[in-house]
Amino acid sequence: MCQINKWNKTIIMKLWDKGKKTDDAILDFTVGNDRNLDLELAAYDSIASMAHVIMLESVKLLTENEKNDLLRELLKIYQRIKSSNFIIEEGIEDIHSQVEKNLTDLLGETGKKIHTARSRNDQVLVDLKLYYRHQTVLITKHIKRLIIKLIKKAEEFKDQIIPGYTHFQAAMPSSFGLWFGAYAESLVEDLMFHEGIMRYINQNPLGSAAGYGSSFPINREMTTIILEFEDLHINSINAQMSRGKTEKYIASGLGSIASSLSKMCIDMSLFMSPDLNFIRLKEQLTTGSSIMPHKQNPDVIEIIRARCNHINSLYNDIQMLTQNLPSGYHRDYQLLKELVFPAYNELSECLRMMDFVVNNLIINQNIIKDKKYQYIFSVESINEKVKNGIPFREAYSRVSNEINTGRFKRKTDMKYTHTGSIGNPGFEKILTKLDEVFQRLRIDNYNSFEERFIGKIRGI
Repeated sequence: MCQINKWNKTIIMKLWDKGKKTDDAILDFTVGNDRNLDLELAAYDSIASMAHVIMLESVKLLTENEKNDLLRELLKIYQRIKSSNFIIEEGIEDIHSQVEKNLTDLLGETGKKIHTARSRNDQVLVDLKLYYRHQTVLITKHIKRLIIKLIKKAEEFKDQIIPGYTHFQAAMPSSFGLWFGAYAESLVEDLMFHEGIMRYINQNPLGSAAGYGSSFPINREMTTIILEFEDLHINSINAQMSRGKTEKYIASGLGSIASSLSKMCIDMSLFMSPDLNFIRLKEQLTTGSSIMPHKQNPDVIEIIRARCNHINSLYNDIQMLTQNLPSGYHRDYQLLKELVFPAYNELSECLRMMDFVVNNLIINQNIIKDKKYQYIFSVESINEKVKNGIPFREAYSRVSNEINTGRFKRKTDMKYTHTGSIGNPGFEKILTKLDEVFQRLRIDNYNSFEERFIGKIRGI
């Protein structure tokens, strides 16, 4: 989206500059990779700054002409960012410094007023909140596509019976419909978990300044409405304490999705083994061996599994980074971006690839005709006897005896009727649950937030 110039590692502009030089080695070390990561926040920094400007004018800290000048130039900055034309210049510490420098270069004294009644702390926080909200929208859209794909597969193969396993032992009849549907619903439940995470993300920290508010007569409720946050971080100290806590919630949410994908990958790996041979991938989705010409390895599934397991380590990393920090801001928080930003991209790639894999799965036929699966129908024989008036425990004993003496004969005419069973897998109910979760998350609304916001700015 933006570009970053190759620079000489000497910071020449800092929002906190007091006119005294800080050693270059200290600056280089403390800035770290923040300049590159800040590019992810560039559009949100310009948006939040526009909202801040509108609020400042409403409380008479800017004139109407100053507001209009700042909004005009911030809109140009936003447009350059979206068209990949925005550059962080050599020696500029971060995106916030670059935006303020651009405004000051163009507007002089008016540009210097942009930072009134805010700190870089709440500036970063609001940028992150907007970024996390947008990333949550993107992730949930990927999940929805995968869920719909899984339900489509489930419907297509709902009558294809396979053995269900407990303790890695063939246990009872299952079906591909039930199996695909299970992961569809699991992902819906992961989205349900995101409802609470989204509500926490979607609170406005702007105006908390460095964590202790401002003596200016600012209107925090106004910026909450302008930026379409659902609520406000009321207490200014608590707003700052959301740094780290927000990322832990996000890590839990991303981890729940990753766990569903990882478990599905493990199932697929087992199902593709020659011993089970339930499914296979189209050959062009597999890799080979350097010495075994017959091999068709499902590397793609194994890499998805590994990446998802890596994502599940994110929560512990964040916990270790933040666990012993008191209230107030600490530079430790800067490293959170290095942990969380890549995790969104990694999970998005896994979701896209899983969608591709599911679309190219080949389902093998007549799996349960294999004699080794005959005993998965033993419960059906017990149930049949119970329906004929034999007490369950007695029926269990009789079927057990038939198995032990080699007289057991399987009956495959099963009559499952309850919701969530082989005969009634409830696909429509799962899709209804998905639609309800999406409505509560307001995904379509936040998906169009930027376009709507910029449209309003153009109209001012």
